[in-house]
Amino acid sequence: MRYKLLCAALMVAASSPVLAAESAPLQASSLDPVVVTATRIDQSVTDTLAPVTIITREDIDRLQPVSLRDLLSGLPGVSLANSGGIGQQTSLFLRGTNSTHTLVLIDGVRIGSVGAGLAAYAQIPVDQIARIEIVRGPRSTLYGSDAVGGVIQIFTRHGATGEGLVPSFRLSGGSHDTWSSEAGLSRGGKHGWFNVSLGAKYTQGINSCKLGAGTVFAGCFANEPDKDGYRAYNGLLNGGWRWDNGAELAANFLRTTSFIEYDGSFQNYSRHAQQVAGARLTLPVTDAWTMTFNAGQSLDKATNYHDRVYVGFGDSTQNQASWLNAITLAERQTLTVGADYLRQKIDSDTAYVRTDRDNTGVFAQYQGFFGANEIQLSARHDHNQQFGNHDTGAVAWGYHFDGGLVLSASYATAFHAPDFNDLYYPSYPGFPPSADPHLKPEKSRNVEIDLSARHAHWHWQVGAYRNRIDDLIALDANFTPGNISKARILGVDGEVAGEWKRWHWTTSFTWQKPENDDGGVHDGNLLPRRFERSVRLDLDRQLGAFSVGATVKAFSGRYDDIANTHWLGGYATLDLRGSWQFATHWQAQVKLANAFDRDYETVYYYNQPGRTAMLTLRYMP
Repeated sequence: MRYKLLCAALMVAASSPVLAAESAPLQASSLDPVVVTATRIDQSVTDTLAPVTIITREDIDRLQPVSLRDLLSGLPGVSLANSGGIGQQTSLFLRGTNSTHTLVLIDGVRIGSVGAGLAAYAQIPVDQIARIEIVRGPRSTLYGSDAVGGVIQIFTRHGATGEGLVPSFRLSGGSHDTWSSEAGLSRGGKHGWFNVSLGAKYTQGINSCKLGAGTVFAGCFANEPDKDGYRAYNGLLNGGWRWDNGAELAANFLRTTSFIEYDGSFQNYSRHAQQVAGARLTLPVTDAWTMTFNAGQSLDKATNYHDRVYVGFGDSTQNQASWLNAITLAERQTLTVGADYLRQKIDSDTAYVRTDRDNTGVFAQYQGFFGANEIQLSARHDHNQQFGNHDTGAVAWGYHFDGGLVLSASYATAFHAPDFNDLYYPSYPGFPPSADPHLKPEKSRNVEIDLSARHAHWHWQVGAYRNRIDDLIALDANFTPGNISKARILGVDGEVAGEWKRWHWTTSFTWQKPENDDGGVHDGNLLPRRFERSVRLDLDRQLGAFSVGATVKAFSGRYDDIANTHWLGGYATLDLRGSWQFATHWQAQVKLANAFDRDYETVYYYNQPGRTAMLTLRYMP
C-alpha cells in the first residue's frame, strides 16, 4: 500500500507545470517579523512584549525533521515526553506546566481530545506546516482556558505567489523501513490563492516498550517484544480571496488518518483521525476599524483494539467561533475587543455522566505607545456551562531603547478548565469515584521580566519568570481527582539566532525549577517528566550548491513520577545533515539523527530510536 501511494505522489509531481515560486513566510522584514498569536492581531514581534519563537518553512526544510517532536524538542521552555518513537503518544510541557496547560491551534482552531485534554502532536504532519509561533507565558486573557504555559499556533501552507500552478514534492526513505512523501499544487496572486496537498508516512518502527515492563508497576504492563509500526495519510486544502478594499475570505481543511501499533495489556492498536476545518471573514468597516469573524471545528477520533480485536472508541468534537474587532484609537493606540464561543462534545463507548458543555468568553485588549514606553492591558470573562464564571487579566510594560533593545515586565493570570475525564468519567459499584463534577479550574499567577534586541543580522531574547499554580488537579489516595495540589515554577529561557557569511545559527536554552508546592509528602519534588536544564544549537553553512549542518541537544535528567522514585537520566544527541542542489529546483538531502546512537528515555520504560538515517529527494519551486 505504501509503495502505491509513493508512486501516486511521484505522478502528481511529474504532471505539474513549473511556472512560479512559492510565497515567502509572513514577515514585515528580515529584522522585524510579524506575529499573530501573541495579541490575536498582526503585530511586530518587538511590539508584542511576549517571548515568541518563530519557525518558518525555510527552517523546516533546512532542519529536515521527521516529526513535529523533532522540530520542537529543545526550543526555549519546551519539554517533550514520547512513548516509543514515530507516531507514538507525545506530551509537551511548556515552561514546566502540565501537558494540558498549553493551548494548541491550527490556523486559529483549537485542537485536542476533550477527554484527556491533550493535543495529538504525533499526528500533525510537518509537510503541511508553513509556520509555527510559540508564545511562552500565560495567554488566558485572550484565549480562555488552557493557555497557562503558553500557546502554540501552527499555520498550514497556503497558495504560492506568481502566475500559474506551483507544485511541491518530497520523497524520503531511511532506517526502520521508514518512508514518507508529499505532493501538492498551489497558486496565488493579487486576489486569490489555493493550496492542495497529500502526504503519507510509513515506518516499521521500533519496540516501543522495553522487555520486562509488564512485570513492574510501570511502563505499558505488557511484554510484547515486537516492532510497533505506524502509517498515516494526510490531506490539506485551503484557499481564499482578497478584495481591493481589503476584505478577505479564507477557508482551510486538514485531516490526518493514522494507524498506530504500540505495546499494552488492554489495547495495542489504534486507528486515529485528526481533522481541522475553519473559515475566516475579514471586513474593513472603516479606515480605523477592522472586523473579523472566525468559525471552525476540530475532531479527534480514536478506535482502539487489542490484537486487532475491537476494544472501544472515543471521539472528541470542538465547535468554535469568534468575533474580533481591531480599532485604531489614535496613532499607535489600538483597542481589540471580541467574543469567543466553544462547544465541546465527547462520543464514546464509555458512559460519561455528561457528554457536552459550552463556554462563552468576552475580552478586551489595549495597546499603546507613549514615547519609548509601551503599555498592554487585557481582561477576559469566561462563562462555562460546568464551573460558572472565571475572570483573568494581564498587564505588561515595555521600554524601547535606542538600538533595538527592549525591556519588558508583565503580570498575568490564567486558568485551565477540568477535562471530561476528571469531571464526567463514570464511577462503578464497589470502587471509589472516578471523577468529581465539582472540580474547580486550575489557576495560575505569572510574573515575568524579558530583555530582547533585534540587530541587522542577529537577534536575542532572554526572560525570567515565576509561575504559581493553585488548585492543581491530582489523584487522592483513592485515585479520585481533586483540587488538592499546587505548583511553583521558576525559570529562565531564551534564544540567540543570526546569519553571517552564509552561516546560520540558533541557540536555545532553558533553566527551570518546576516543583510541587502542596505542603504534603511530595512537597519540593520535581513535577514529572520535566527537565531542569536544556540547550540546543542549530548550525548550518551554505557552500554553493551544497549545505551542511548539525543540531546538538542536551537535557538534564528528570523524574517520571510525582514521588520522584523513577529517575530518567540526562542525555545529549547529535544530528548531522547535508544537502545538494544538483539541478534547478531539485535537491537531495541526507540526515543522520542521534549520530552517536545514544540510549535514553523520556518516559519510564519506553524506548527511543537509536541512530537513524534518512535520504530525501525534494523539488524546490
